[in-house]
Amino acid sequence: MSRLFGTDGVRGLANGILTVELSIQLAQSAAVVLGHQETHGRRPVAVVARDPRISGEFIISAVSAGLASAGVDVYDAGVLPTPAAAFLVDDLDADFGVMISASHNPAPDNGIKFLARGGEKLTDDQEDDIQRQMDEEPHRPTGADVGRIQRFADAEDRYILHLLKTLPHRLDGLKVVLDCAHGAAAGCSPEVFKAAGADVVVIGADPDGININDGYGSTHLEKLQAKVVESGADFGIAHDGDADRCLAVDATGTVVDGDQIMGILAVALKDGGRLKDDTLVVTVMSNLGLKLAMQREGVRLVETKVGDRYVLAGMKHGSYSLGGEQSGHVIFSDYATTGDGVLTGLQLGARMAESGQTLAELAGVMERLPQVLINVKDVDRDRAAEDAEVQAAVADAEARLGETGRVLLRPSGTEPVVRVMVEASDEEQARREAEDLATVVERELALSADPV
Repeated sequence: MSRLFGTDGVRGLANGILTVELSIQLAQSAAVVLGHQETHGRRPVAVVARDPRISGEFIISAVSAGLASAGVDVYDAGVLPTPAAAFLVDDLDADFGVMISASHNPAPDNGIKFLARGGEKLTDDQEDDIQRQMDEEPHRPTGADVGRIQRFADAEDRYILHLLKTLPHRLDGLKVVLDCAHGAAAGCSPEVFKAAGADVVVIGADPDGININDGYGSTHLEKLQAKVVESGADFGIAHDGDADRCLAVDATGTVVDGDQIMGILAVALKDGGRLKDDTLVVTVMSNLGLKLAMQREGVRLVETKVGDRYVLAGMKHGSYSLGGEQSGHVIFSDYATTGDGVLTGLQLGARMAESGQTLAELAGVMERLPQVLINVKDVDRDRAAEDAEVQAAVADAEARLGETGRVLLRPSGTEPVVRVMVEASDEEQARREAEDLATVVERELALSADPV
């Protein structure tokens, strides 16, 4: 069997790739790997949650049934963000958790993401163990040894109280527009911002099972930008479907991306003496402007591969307190084991309230350099790092850009694609260098070409 697990669990078309049968099988296998192998005879406990897409109703039922049939007690937390599920696994001291969500994907898709003890993402080895277990006979206890399924009645309240406890400063006097993407944050995000003292305007908070991410949320910022300006709000926050990411909009409707948010929060934590080793963990895709700004502010950057799991691994390696991605996945290791869009939005608002500065003023900590990304398709991605002509072209481009620009060639992990990214102080130069380099990659690495 090919590898089921992708970069963020098992994801695909609900009732197409992700069927009831597969959901049950995955749950029964996870019960053995994450439950019974760790509990030494004690009946394990799992927390399950979902985003509001319609298919989540039958998938969470299948997952819960699979877990209970394999002797796991299930606490069903209902519709909640992914970071809430991660928090509750740790808070309840559960053995593992399951989140049913396809994040920012459209409604027909769905996914199953497992969380290990403590609410942490699984390692590749744990995922492989679950997949191998699917070839074995399921664990089928009988009588009093089968699992129970019960509603986790105070799940949302526990998560909201946890978020409020993280606030260094209340949000009184701030007006915020929240775009909940018709997703998992529709209930808890407005409630927690109001409890923190903000004047709250809400859009994208009427999930009907099929409208998740449809024209709203972090991948569709136009409605949020318009609403912030129209309502005279101080800022806006956009979540994705499972609310593990956060992008922002200032009072003029200008987008504040994940790099800028991390820059703002890194300085805030450093000022408060809470930025471990004055270090921020980012991916190689973070804008060069962030690196230059953090150098100026005395913050060291640690770079990882693209993906929040790699950011988290980098943070754990040095016990660092802050990290994230340009896309808005921001991780506060003091409070969370994964990106948390509601937590990030709260911390951003707290910095505004505490400093008395507007979001635009705070975002001025860094200047985003123009960044051009070109996906070169149908090429041999494995030769990108060793082809002499390609590497010579990269070196020439880097020489022309100097210290105010950079080049990044990143092979896709799943497709015959090489991503060419160029940053420069001038957008026209960035585009010209990217297009020229993409032409070389396409010519030298074409699948029909013989290796050099």
